[in-house]
Amino acid sequence: MFYYSTRNRGYKVPLETAVREGMPPDNGLYMPEIIPRLPHSFLRALPDLTLREIALHVARAFFNEDLPGDVIDEIVNDSITFDTPLTPLDDSLYALELFHGPTLAFKDVGARFMARLMTRLRRDDERTVYILVATSGDTGSAVAHGFYNVPGVHVVLLYPKGRVSALQEQQMATLGGNITALEVDGVFDDCQRLVKSAFLDKTLTGRMALSSANSINIARLLPQTFYYFYGVGRCIKIHGTAPVVCVPSGNFGNLTAGLIAERMGLPVHRFIAAVNANAVFPDYIKSGNFTPRPSVATLSNAMDVGNPSNLGRITDLFDGDLETIRKRVYSASFTDNDTRQAMRDIYERYNYIADPHGAVGWLGVEHWRRKNDAHIPAVFLETAHPAKFAHTVREACGVNVDIPERLARFRNRPKITLPLSRAYPDFRKFLLDMI
Repeated sequence: MFYYSTRNRGYKVPLETAVREGMPPDNGLYMPEIIPRLPHSFLRALPDLTLREIALHVARAFFNEDLPGDVIDEIVNDSITFDTPLTPLDDSLYALELFHGPTLAFKDVGARFMARLMTRLRRDDERTVYILVATSGDTGSAVAHGFYNVPGVHVVLLYPKGRVSALQEQQMATLGGNITALEVDGVFDDCQRLVKSAFLDKTLTGRMALSSANSINIARLLPQTFYYFYGVGRCIKIHGTAPVVCVPSGNFGNLTAGLIAERMGLPVHRFIAAVNANAVFPDYIKSGNFTPRPSVATLSNAMDVGNPSNLGRITDLFDGDLETIRKRVYSASFTDNDTRQAMRDIYERYNYIADPHGAVGWLGVEHWRRKNDAHIPAVFLETAHPAKFAHTVREACGVNVDIPERLARFRNRPKITLPLSRAYPDFRKFLLDMI
């Protein structure tokens, strides 16, 4: 299958190139030339399939032209080693828990799959690939652990100074080896701008093999469709009807994956894009004008994005038809005070501890239900383990969160980080010095 640029559908590359480059030279994003429609037999069986069975089927639909079936199966079996349970909060409300992977965040699914796919696509005689990752929270740790000690790969993580939680920072900034963590004196959008500038620097790309592992890389994005099929399938098994699905959103890769799953045949009543104070997307939905602006720091830090890259993919999916986007995606934004109150309400009503991102997702469901049919079942995505935000949980809910062992072991490890300004020439020099 070929992959085209969202800025020029005539520019097409094979899977290997799309994965290795991360993004096209025209600053667009890669999209699959064909989004395969899954057979009715698969969709009928969906409620009874395991996550791994779903992943095997969906991955083959995307990659069977580029990789042998046994290789695809091996990638899936090696990366999907944990569950994403659908947890009921009441008779019609569910949390899809995506934090049961190695780094306790939803990005484990895509990052682990991508690392194994990239390894399979890489030739033994290729030079070292430098993977550049801008992260506002959990992407960095998921990618770092997914690629840790992978031969021929060096990961460079850029995260905003003082804007990730302590445990998130410890997870990605204590590994060393082939993982380099850069603490950027700026916000996430500065980190993302530095990465994109590097990809567009022809002199730099002529001397280094650069790739990405953010959701801008299609290999990170497509595997995220797996858990949408799983969670919606489980909900349909209970209710016999398609649910509304709420996605806490920042850079909008996760929502894009859900929309791709829907295009493949997944029945979804409607998507909700719930955001924090960084309300660029709901403002776009209301006005039709996309106006990027500097991000502001919030409790749900992984969503602190003022210029979401994947909006380009969403508009591409709908051929730029804003009215159709409005029909399929509802969006609302919420303050930190809303988020704290939501965490408290969720705990008091359901005896369930949500992290700040999941709380924003729950708020999105509540907001939608006040204006629509509250009897339609609803699923919101819980994207990170609440232990990563133990202080916020304690303040909001008055309870302590048990720290899982695989997270606790990073607490006292020394940080291995380097400071970096937000100026691109400084980042460029750093990269060239690595050669």
